[in-house]
Amino acid sequence: MIKKISSNEARKKRHARMRSKLAGTPETPRLCVFRSNSNIYAQIIDDVNGKTLVSASSLEKGFEAGASKKESAKKVGIAVAKKAVEANIKSVVFDRGGYQYHGRVKELAEGAREGGLEF
Repeated sequence: MIKKISSNEARKKRHARMRSKLAGTPETPRLCVFRSNSNIYAQIIDDVNGKTLVSASSLEKGFEAGASKKESAKKVGIAVAKKAVEANIKSVVFDRGGYQYHGRVKELAEGAREGGLEF
């Protein structure tokens, strides 16, 4: 009998493969994305010290969701970039979390670039 690996397990394997090649440093931390069915989360992480420097999500208080999930993702990207600029973070390494660079993940990245982050 063939056992089919779940899509989330496959994503976790892809993410682990990516994480073996990239890491966030204090100079260029990692912008990590997590996407659930209804929400999206972004964190800027310094892997050397093991600290989350900045985070934003579509669940935060005062966050006005867009008409679609893509619009909400773009707003989260802009919000995380605004917080990062306030914390003197200008460039990051983008970690797409094993997801395709498409749809909501792409919108979040574009929003972060609009907000002033470089990657």
